[in-house]
Amino acid sequence: MKTDMEALILTDQTVGDSDRLVTVLTRNKGIMRCFARGAKNMKSVNFAPTQPLSYSHLSIYAGRSSYIIDEARLITSFYNVQLDLERLALSQYMSELIIKTVPENVYSSDVLDMMLNCLHVLVNTDRSPTLIKSVFEIRLAVLTGSMPDIIYCSGCGKYESDTMFFDYINNKLICSDCFKGEGSPAVLSRGAMAALRYVVLAEPKKIFSFNISDTSLNQLADCTEKYMLSISDTKFHTLDYYKQIKAFL
Repeated sequence: MKTDMEALILTDQTVGDSDRLVTVLTRNKGIMRCFARGAKNMKSVNFAPTQPLSYSHLSIYAGRSSYIIDEARLITSFYNVQLDLERLALSQYMSELIIKTVPENVYSSDVLDMMLNCLHVLVNTDRSPTLIKSVFEIRLAVLTGSMPDIIYCSGCGKYESDTMFFDYINNKLICSDCFKGEGSPAVLSRGAMAALRYVVLAEPKKIFSFNISDTSLNQLADCTEKYMLSISDTKFHTLDYYKQIKAFL
């Protein structure tokens, strides 16, 4: 029995001479791994729709031991991200994050829409990759059940001060009056704190509708990356690669 679904191709692997094994993010079944027979052949109708960062309509059926893509139709492609090495490396990190944080057989439409939004901004605008990375990390954390506790100081309940400290390991916010110098929390100025709160709480289509200074952006980026690494408790090889590319450029 075939099932039709929309999916974003995250990664692919060549199997044999002409087949692809693809990892996809779907709306209703989360992460899936599927074989696309003959899809490495450029003459195949399934060639373009099963390339990484293709958003496609797939017709899938369950084989004896795996899912098989019978037909694929391209909806839109973010293939042009390859024209910029830093943005390509970031898209690979975003894909790995999803693969390692989104399980199989779960409703993931919100995550898919957020990823598509971030890819659109990454490919079609001049917004900073650092900003896109931070927005993606913190929204993915929210959508996968790890909402950061960043509204009030955990000690006194204060909403804001010139400097706030986010304990990303224990997920708690500390104002400058309550901070005792313990640990190595992320340091957030008023601008960085406002941006973090905005991204966490904004409507899905408006997560990029804010401005931020370079200094505050660096603080935000440090905070969101540390929080994501803390809650995922894993190593991302694509993050290391992204940092190498960013340092080289």
